[in-house]
Amino acid sequence: MANINLLPWREERREELKKEFLVILGGVAVLAVVIVMGWISAVDTSIANQTARNSFLQEKIDELSHQVREIQELKSKREQLVERMKIIQDLQGKRPEIVHFFDELVRTIPDGVYYSKVERKGSNISISGTAESNNRVSSLMRRLDASEWFKNPNLISVKANPDFGEQANDFMLTVAMATPASEATEKSE
Repeated sequence: MANINLLPWREERREELKKEFLVILGGVAVLAVVIVMGWISAVDTSIANQTARNSFLQEKIDELSHQVREIQELKSKREQLVERMKIIQDLQGKRPEIVHFFDELVRTIPDGVYYSKVERKGSNISISGTAESNNRVSSLMRRLDASEWFKNPNLISVKANPDFGEQANDFMLTVAMATPASEATEKSE
């Protein structure tokens, strides 16, 4: 039998397989590095996109918050203007009433009664004056009560004043103001 030495061939084959394995291992390592780098790049890109979206949304939220504040300021200004307009309308609407009150105040005064002070506080009027007699004060109160612009006359005090005559009296009374329109509204309710 012939002696064939297969050892060098086996060693060469082993060396080739080893080199092949190292090449494949290097290729797999390079491929793994490329895949990891691609994955990291994709994740970084996703994070950057989401950050950009978040910043865009935050800008829009800030703009809307600013607009909401402006709207609230405009609403408060509008409410203030509406209140001012209402006050002005009330004042202008009541302007003729004052003329009627003074006119009615003159019409209700009987002969022999003189006003020394007329003062208004809210819807009440305080009247101070001098009358020739108690009958004149009574007549004044009846006329005030009969007037559609005044209601609830209330005599506070009567004091003798001999400087204007034997029966002359200083008086003080209060009367509430009423408008005929508000009286009709109250009665219908």
